Amino acid sequence: MKHKDELEMNTVNIADKLNQISEHWRPKVVGELNGQEVKLVKFQGEFVWHHHDLEDELFLGIHGSFRIELRDHVVTVGPGEFIIVPHGVEHRTVATEEVHVLIFEPAAMRNTGNVLDPKLTAPMGDKL
Repeated sequence: MKHKDELEMNTVNIADKLNQISEHWRPKVVGELNGQEVKLVKFQGEFVWHHHDLEDELFLGIHGSFRIELRDHVVTVGPGEFIIVPHGVEHRTVATEEVHVLIFEPAAMRNTGNVLDPKLTAPMGDKL
């Protein structure tokens, strides 16, 4: 393990990282801390209904507005706003137009939670 004086610390330019993402629904890890991953993702359309048994996740809107659909209501998230979806809560994300989102969640968490979807389940730990 590196000593703290040996660690390279740099800023992360969110716009530059987002420009490197071409696929929807494929989160890319851009930072890690305390067993958590900071991910950037672009999405458009409807995601699969799912939940995470043990993990909460935070969605921060960067560009565009999207919805978090829950079984009993819908929450709209715009740029500069975030929502935390508690573990165990069934949800899906929906975006009419392409949106850019920062996600903060535990490392090695499957994006589709309890569901395996051949088109939407993304590789875990995919870094930019």
